[in-house]
Amino acid sequence: MTTRQRAARGSKLRPGEITELFERLQALDPAPTTELDYTTPFELLVAVVLSAQATDVGVNKATRKLYPVANTPAAILSLGEETLKGYISTIGLFNAKAANVIALCRLLLERHDGEVPRTREALEALPGVGRKTANVVLNTAFGEPTIAVDTHIFRVSNRTGLAPGKDVRTVEDTLVRLVPEEFRRDAHHWLILHGRYTCKARKPDCAHCVIHDLCRYPDKTMA
Repeated sequence: MTTRQRAARGSKLRPGEITELFERLQALDPAPTTELDYTTPFELLVAVVLSAQATDVGVNKATRKLYPVANTPAAILSLGEETLKGYISTIGLFNAKAANVIALCRLLLERHDGEVPRTREALEALPGVGRKTANVVLNTAFGEPTIAVDTHIFRVSNRTGLAPGKDVRTVEDTLVRLVPEEFRRDAHHWLILHGRYTCKARKPDCAHCVIHDLCRYPDKTMA
């Protein structure tokens, strides 16, 4: 058995199958991106902070009202926390998120001249910004080949056998190691969208899945 035929370490899929998986996802969507609405790195950062335990659709509804009024750290800081809450009150945990966004804006102005930093360390030092949020910003705003593991990516990685793991960091580290370099920048988006629309939590749509024959999930719904 050749190295190419053996399953990759940390994956149930063989290296050739991993490449095939991403080739198919790429063919389906050659230029994937986030479904959050944004025009600047700052708008993306705030949207991702707001999206924790909320849907992208819900966040977009709120930011479509907020950003025409205030879409810079200085402008949002000028709104104040209570006014900001009014714009994002339809989003879950909006009280805590408003406090984090205000604190985040203050630190951006104090430490980064109002610009979104381009390093993980500086991003994770901002209120409300954890590793996943930092990965999204680094990838989507700045083109870094990071992979932010959310519930969709965690589910897809485990179900398919691409990168099984008991926690998100294990899955992330495995994906970064196993995803071929040419696919790494877009892998984050492909896997999220696949989990959101095809490999859904309650009932995966295996009959319309472009990678169903590669997937190791034992309970496929092919009917």
